[in-house]
Amino acid sequence: MTHIYLVRHGAPDYDAVDSRGWPGVAAGMAPLSPAGMKQAEEVADLLGGIGATYLVSSPFTRALHSASIIGHRLALGVRVDHELRDWLPDSTGWWRGVADVRAAQAEFEEYAGEWPEGIPRPWEPLSQVRERARAALARHTAHTDGPVLVVTHAMVIRALSGERDTAHGAHEYYRYDPADER
Repeated sequence: MTHIYLVRHGAPDYDAVDSRGWPGVAAGMAPLSPAGMKQAEEVADLLGGIGATYLVSSPFTRALHSASIIGHRLALGVRVDHELRDWLPDSTGWWRGVADVRAAQAEFEEYAGEWPEGIPRPWEPLSQVRERARAALARHTAHTDGPVLVVTHAMVIRALSGERDTAHGAHEYYRYDPADER
């Protein structure tokens, strides 16, 4: 059993991305806002006493920015795992903006996070998010005996823990048991 702290990245600043009109996955390049940087510092201070031995992050800039702040404060190196990335509202990566993401989220919620039987949708189902995140946890928990910090996104946290409203810069405790994979 491995103790995992699922940390949601700090609040992002999408201005640099939005002002350039970058579509889809380019939103992943948004850094933290000043408030988001403070949130990352605060969660690092909060979790400083747990004795974390390992820190892994989503590859999206807002998560990496958070992980770098946390890692610096806790003297932990940051590993990156692409399977901890955010939920994809469109598997093509070509959504145009917030309106497209909100529409995909509404449909996602309407279908309780899973595609209707026999009707694949462009958005990533929750079961797929869970499967890829658990595979990442399996890889990374094999390298440590201590608590693990995972800097990721709200939908990944939801897929793993069931928590739907993890705030920016907040965390959820999660016990990972590799035996559950069998």
